[in-house]
Amino acid sequence: MVATLHDKLTSMTISLTPEQQAWLKAHVERGEFRSIDEAARQLIDERMAERMAEEADELAWAKHYVDEALADVAAGKVLTRQEHEARMDALQASLKT
Repeated sequence: MVATLHDKLTSMTISLTPEQQAWLKAHVERGEFRSIDEAARQLIDERMAERMAEEADELAWAKHYVDEALADVAAGKVLTRQEHEARMDALQASLKT
């Protein structure tokens, strides 16, 4: 016996906002999905895949900092190594007093 998609589904009731319902209905009417159920399942599947990819990336927490640093470099907000070392030397000197 071949299992169909229907055989693999279980039932769950969720509540949607009127805006969510309208959006789903509009996209079904445009032919992007065959039904609201199909649309909801596909959109949930897509978001779950995104979240799993994010969770699997052990460095995902650092993405914001990397993006911020790259933006600073692009904007020219950088120090030379010598400038950095001079700042650190000055900071160390101020902590000794």
